[in-house]
Amino acid sequence: MSNLIPLNDRVAIKKVTVETTTAGGIILPENAKQEKPLQGEVVAVGPGAYSEKGELIPMRVPVGAQVFFGKFSGTEIKIDGVDYILVAEKDVLAIIQEEG
Repeated sequence: MSNLIPLNDRVAIKKVTVETTTAGGIILPENAKQEKPLQGEVVAVGPGAYSEKGELIPMRVPVGAQVFFGKFSGTEIKIDGVDYILVAEKDVLAIIQEEG
């Protein structure tokens, strides 16, 4: 990947294809009409946002985290043939933690 450095409180996410299997064993591809958040891996984060007092508020989403983000969030970009989405940190809905 090129050196992608988000500004301010932006997060660069590489989209992950998630397949869903029905109870009958039918695999639904990602492009099947579904109303749910998208999933991806954080590949870069900006330094953070500034408060009204001018203090830097650091990012809480770390590089490498698996996250959910809203379907209509951010700006999609393509670098070296790979699809990414740039979203504000507030548009990251959840961080997925592995059990154990």
